[in-house]
Amino acid sequence: MEWITLLCCFLVLPMGFYLVSSTNPLSLFSGMVLMGLISIIITQRMGHLATHYSLCDSRTWGKLWLWISTELCGAFSDDLVYVMHVKIHHPHTNIIGLGDSSAWKIPILPCYLYMFVAPLFLPVATPLFSISMLIQERMWFSLLKFIPSASAGIVINAWLYVYFSGYSWLGAFVILFASRSIFMIPYIHMNIFQHIGLPMYDKAHRPKRLYQMATGCLNVYTNPLLNVCLGPSLVDCHVEHHLFPNLSDSLCLKVKPLVSEFCRKNGLPYQQDSYINRLSIFVKRYNELMVHAPPITHFIGIQ
Repeated sequence: MEWITLLCCFLVLPMGFYLVSSTNPLSLFSGMVLMGLISIIITQRMGHLATHYSLCDSRTWGKLWLWISTELCGAFSDDLVYVMHVKIHHPHTNIIGLGDSSAWKIPILPCYLYMFVAPLFLPVATPLFSISMLIQERMWFSLLKFIPSASAGIVINAWLYVYFSGYSWLGAFVILFASRSIFMIPYIHMNIFQHIGLPMYDKAHRPKRLYQMATGCLNVYTNPLLNVCLGPSLVDCHVEHHLFPNLSDSLCLKVKPLVSEFCRKNGLPYQQDSYINRLSIFVKRYNELMVHAPPITHFIGIQ
């Protein structure tokens, strides 16, 4: 199913280039939405699965798809995302100072600016953030690999707009980053909704892994658009994804009933909420959740 979704993205690419070449405002906007949808599916949904090597059995092919989706198409370092996501976020979910999702917080920004404006600039900020983090972590080989890969990906994408849609180079770069920004608001929201505001643990009082994931992760009720953009493992099967991070989206959906039943039978929380309700909570409690340090839940007595 994941490969069929990816194939559909490439099949509708010509339609996207055709629509963005139109002088009709409605056709132009429709084309930008379509290109934004294709972009987020390839770079975020498929990139996320590729990070966990969930797209294919072959490790070699998995690394290739990780590079294509993350670095070449997404302008984010594949080595950096693997370290930050697989090596830190997953094993240390909601552990203060490790996988506490603090990388998503920008305390200097007020609520509405962070929630609804700043994400629009993420496509431009992403490569700059990657370079900054690679230098900070002294990942020099990754930096030397990333700069030409990301640069080539941006130039190739812009050239496609020039060649197929008739844009100037400046117009191509504008339409490229504008279309990529369309789905960045829900992308940022999903990344903060599913962990921030849930129990946090001190490194010295961390729970057993099963309890850690059950309390530190949340599923957002099925949303067809978000499921297409980001995939079930990042939307309504996020608990399942953290328990079984190497499963594909399709397999996460298959084990979802088993996981929810297991949690209920064994007295574990199985946390779910709607997108609208989580958005309301974050707007109302923005300072508490996104500006100030998260409260620590001391883990006592569970074996």
